[in-house]
Amino acid sequence: MSDLSFSDDFHSGFVTLFGRPNVGKSTLLNKMMGKKVTITSDKAQTTRHQIRGVHTTDTHQIVFVDTPGVGKPRSALGEKLNATASEASSGVDVVCFVVDARSGFGRGDEFLAEKLYPPNTVVVLNKCDGLEHAKIAEQLQKVSVLDASAYFPVSAQTGKGLPALLEHLAQRMPAGPHWYPEEQISDTPEPMWIAELVREQLLRTLRAEVPHSVATRVTELDWPKVRVEILVERDSQKGIVIGKGGEVLRDVGIKARKQLPEGTFLELFVTVDKNWQHDPSSVARLGY
Repeated sequence: MSDLSFSDDFHSGFVTLFGRPNVGKSTLLNKMMGKKVTITSDKAQTTRHQIRGVHTTDTHQIVFVDTPGVGKPRSALGEKLNATASEASSGVDVVCFVVDARSGFGRGDEFLAEKLYPPNTVVVLNKCDGLEHAKIAEQLQKVSVLDASAYFPVSAQTGKGLPALLEHLAQRMPAGPHWYPEEQISDTPEPMWIAELVREQLLRTLRAEVPHSVATRVTELDWPKVRVEILVERDSQKGIVIGKGGEVLRDVGIKARKQLPEGTFLELFVTVDKNWQHDPSSVARLGY
């Protein structure tokens, strides 16, 4: 963070994106930032860390915190992700409670909403693109039981509704400093970002239960050489991740490399750490 200096003319604060898995929090953050700062996929547990995106103007700085989707934990990793999301929802200026307009406001949303303080909560009804106005109105009516401070129907895919949301959040920021330098848009450490880009491609390539059993970490970073370890839980999964003749691993490497600086030499290798996501010590060792 930058040196903190306060001015009555500048406002800043923290906003957490909170909600169930797959409601579009990460896509929403990327769209508001105008640049990719977190990975996305249609798999649960895509986001496993608190990822910060920094939106700065001449008068405001909003520090967004993207969180893991909160669901019923089935492993030590799941419990840790839920704790990470809950921690990020306390002590912030605003919580954006993101709800999927297509699947509708359901019992899972109601359960999560019990953890929130309504005056501090803004409901973001996402995935409204392509929906009829009557359907959007129906969902807004259902979610109104939360008695939140504001409601915004938006589309993270198209960007519709996001300018109004950003303006509202900026108006709610208290007088404060530049928490981050003006040019900084994320605080994700470089090794973590590289590992996440590899995991994103694995999530988009693999099927069934394998994606949830995959973790990635950088074991060597000496530009232009980068070495990334891919961990799986069983020997059978190792073969799936590598693919016939190394095809899957090669494809993942090519797609991840396209998002890295030109000339990067990216080496991927796969190891087995049996049932790592059920072992709290392994979960902690991997940085979750």
